[in-house]
Amino acid sequence: MITLEQFDEVDMRVGTITAVSLNKRARKPAYKVTVDLGEFGTKTSSAQLTNYEPEEIIGKQVVCVCSFEPIRIGDVKSEIRILGSDTEDGCIILTSLGKVKDGSKIF
Repeated sequence: MITLEQFDEVDMRVGTITAVSLNKRARKPAYKVTVDLGEFGTKTSSAQLTNYEPEEIIGKQVVCVCSFEPIRIGDVKSEIRILGSDTEDGCIILTSLGKVKDGSKIF
């Protein structure tokens, strides 16, 4: 169990996917995903979302963890973690029911 204070230290925000391309050097199939986080800038992530076609997710808002140390996955500097849930058909992206301002904090 973690405390509410520890949860509050995790910076989660909503952003819009603006670009998707194949991360050719990742060990598992993955995309390089670019996300617009409003005033927090544009960030990249290597994400195993290949059950989606790129055009299906470009323009979609996603929930991201923004407070992890960046890591290199294949050719991609992964600066954020796009949240989702694993299913038999692949990852289902966590998103909001309605449009919100890019960079909005999740609490």
